[in-house]
Parts: sequence; C-alpha cells; structure tokens
Amino acid sequence: MHDPANCRAVADVLARVGDKWTVMVVGFLSDGPMRFNELRRTIGSISQRMLTLTLRGLERDGLVTRTVTPTIPPRVDYELTELGSTLIATLGDLSEWAIRNRQQVEDSRRQFDTRGDEAVVGAPRSTSVARGDGAGPPLTR
Repeated sequence: MHDPANCRAVADVLARVGDKWTVMVVGFLSDGPMRFNELRRTIGSISQRMLTLTLRGLERDGLVTRTVTPTIPPRVDYELTELGSTLIATLGDLSEWAIRNRQQVEDSRRQFDTRGDEAVVGAPRSTSVARGDGAGPPLTR
C-alpha cells in the first residue's frame, strides 16, 4: 500500500546514501577508521568543504562516528557505525547492478538521445492520467 510518509522517508535516506560522495566515503571507511586528510587524499577529487558536509551528514544520520583524540594537534578519526556497516552490502549490490547493466543503460540513453524531440512533438499537449490511488479525478497534464 502506498504510504506518503514511507515515500518521504525512503526519498530522504536515498538522498543521503545515493550521493556520489557518500558512496565513496562509506566505501573507503568499510576498510576501517580513517582520518579526515587521509580520506581526502584517498578520494582525491573532493573539496575539504564537501568532505566536511558529507561526514557531518553521515554522522547526523548515525552512519559514521567521529572520534577526537586529545593530542597536539588533535587527532580526528571517522569510522562506520554498526548501522553504517550494514550499508556496505547494499551499496555493493547496487554497484554490481550498475556494472552488470551499464551497457544496456548506455544503449538506452543513446537510443533516447537520437530520437530527439520527436516523441515530445508528436504527443498531445494535454493527456489524462489516472491517479491510481482512487483519491479524486484523473490528473491532467
């Protein structure tokens, strides 16, 4: 059954874990704790600000812990939480799916792009679309 609250929750989580930088950070942290600059060097193309924002978001969502060791200078380590570790298998499955289906997706994109606007030009400007949820009349585009 369609539940708008669940849809929002799924969309919210997917926005976090589907982000390119999150996937990379979780992937690298899957090997164990890392310091900020170690992560930044390993990823290479990420800015300091983006890495900071990504790590804060992951920490806020309970996927990463931040441990400060009071030395001079302070040592800050990032590590996946138990919850964050459960994400590794899911991201692995998604990565495998992407690799396995990459060629088909690229072929579909190429086919779509060669069609250009032909499909849009021939379509009627206003079509009736059934809502499917039984809540009122069909939507009109």
